[in-house]
Amino acid sequence: MQAESLTESEIAAYNARFETASPEVILEWAWENLGPNVAASSSFQTQSVPLLHLISETCPDMPIIFLDTGFHFPETLRFRDDLIDQFGLNVEVMHPEIEKDELFERHGESPYRTDPDLCCHINKVEPMQRALEGRNAWINGVRKDQTEQREQLEVLEWTSRGILRVHPMLTWTSRDVWTYINEHDLPAHPLFEEGYMSIGCAPCTSPPSGDGDEREGRWSGSSKSECGLHTEMVEEEEPNS
Repeated sequence: MQAESLTESEIAAYNARFETASPEVILEWAWENLGPNVAASSSFQTQSVPLLHLISETCPDMPIIFLDTGFHFPETLRFRDDLIDQFGLNVEVMHPEIEKDELFERHGESPYRTDPDLCCHINKVEPMQRALEGRNAWINGVRKDQTEQREQLEVLEWTSRGILRVHPMLTWTSRDVWTYINEHDLPAHPLFEEGYMSIGCAPCTSPPSGDGDEREGRWSGSSKSECGLHTEMVEEEEPNS
C-alpha cells in the first residue's frame, strides 16, 4: 500500500478503528502496509521509551530518526546509545545542514533565545524534512494530553508534504506511559531524577517549576510550546528570518 493512495474516507475509517486500538496494532498495521518506506522519530527522553520498546518488539527493523541538533544534553546522547544497545534499535542520526559556528555567525551567539522558531526550524524541522524524503509515513510518539495543539490530532494525519503521520500513542496518558515503563522495568532518562520531565535541547529545557504539565520546562518563560515538527510541517508555516 502506498500512503498517497489512501482516500480521505479511508483515513477517516482507519482513525475510527484506531481510536481504541493498542499502539502495537497501529505499529503492526503501519509496518505491514506502509513499510519499508516508513520511519519513526524519537527524542530519546523518558516518555519516548515505551514507543521505542514497542517498536523493538513489534517491528525492530523500522528506522528511527534522531535529530542531533548539536545542543542536546550529553546525558541524552548517552541514553540514546544505551537504548540502541539494549533494544537493538535501527537508528538514523540526522544533523542540521549548517554547522553550529555558521549558525552563530549568521544569527548571533544565542539564536535559541533571540529567535527560537528559526533555531528549531534550522536544527529540527529542516533535518526532519530531509530524513522523510522518499518515505510513505512518519511515526512519532505525541499524545493528546501533552499540549492543546496535540489534543486536536488524529491517529493518522497528513503533513504539508504529503507524508502520512502515524501517532500510535495518541490516546495514551502520562499514567499509561508510566504504567508501561514500570510493568516492563524500562529505564528513565538520567536527568529525570533531577526533575526534568520533558527534555529537548539543553538551552531551552529546564525542570518544571511547579505541578504543571510535563512539557512546562520546555522554552520556559516564553509562549512557545512546539519545536515545529508537529505544527510547521503540517501547516507550512514560514519561520521568522
